[in-house]
Amino acid sequence: MQSVVLARRPEGNPRETDFKVVETPLPPVTEGTFLTKNHFISLDAGFRNWMNEDSGDEVLPAMALNEPVMGLVLGEVIESKHSDYSPGTLMMARFAWQTHSFSDGTDFIARLPNTLEFTPSAYMGVLGDTGMSAYFGLTDIGKPTANDCVLISGAGGAVGSIAGQIAKRSGSRVVGIVGSEEKAEWICQALGYDAAVVRDGSESLDGAIKRACPKGVDVFFDNVGGRTLEAAISAMNHKGRMVLCGAVSGYGVTPYGPNNLFDIITKELKVEGFMTHFRHERYEEARNQLSQWLREGVIKTPEYRLDGIENVGKGFADLFAGRNFGKTVVAV
Repeated sequence: MQSVVLARRPEGNPRETDFKVVETPLPPVTEGTFLTKNHFISLDAGFRNWMNEDSGDEVLPAMALNEPVMGLVLGEVIESKHSDYSPGTLMMARFAWQTHSFSDGTDFIARLPNTLEFTPSAYMGVLGDTGMSAYFGLTDIGKPTANDCVLISGAGGAVGSIAGQIAKRSGSRVVGIVGSEEKAEWICQALGYDAAVVRDGSESLDGAIKRACPKGVDVFFDNVGGRTLEAAISAMNHKGRMVLCGAVSGYGVTPYGPNNLFDIITKELKVEGFMTHFRHERYEEARNQLSQWLREGVIKTPEYRLDGIENVGKGFADLFAGRNFGKTVVAV
């Protein structure tokens, strides 16, 4: 089996050279365990949080040097001595970045249908944690309506690209914050965003948001945090809703804290963070609704795909450099 290991701890944004691929023998399958062949590896910015030394928490332990990097995979059981997992079982699981995974069933595992209706990689993106994050964040917290202006940061990324499309279904005016003119054009033309704010330093973010959202912001879906969150707070309307999904600007670096938190009080804003995996029991609900929208052709599944486990480190670095358009996956 081949594994991507943490060769050194990233400083700031990860680089391809922070990772290396090693080869080891397949482990023997013993009573109560099973072995998967992994078809896709999902690359998700949030896992950067556990690459620092002493970064362990109640979700994951800190990743160890020269050990396989934790992440999400789409795998198929190929050998099993576990009563709950027979050969052929498909799953999205929190395993490591490896061509094969060995488990006793206590890992975070979400079973997939025996027959996949859509392309397998879709179950790592729009039908996986990223699409479900967009779904839960907007359905449970943001609750956009036709009278709202919805602002989404990281709008061209895995979660943002789906969140914008879901928000458009409500009839809202949807504006995305992106890092380049190329992504701005893409989210408007390919995903149906009404307008885009380019965070390139050519003008203040506050001014750019005000220009794109002249009547203010009613719902903010945040994947970035930091100064972007600060600017969004300033733009929020009275009793707006703020959905905190991610904070990529602070992963691996000292995060910037917004200096206008009192605005949350004076504007009576609802601010709620969430983690998708705490809604595991509702995965079927989310996947059924997202699948229906895919069948109807009202949402698309943008994907930035690389091939080969040797490209996992590159793909993860590309994610932080903003080179991905949509969900980043690696076919292994």
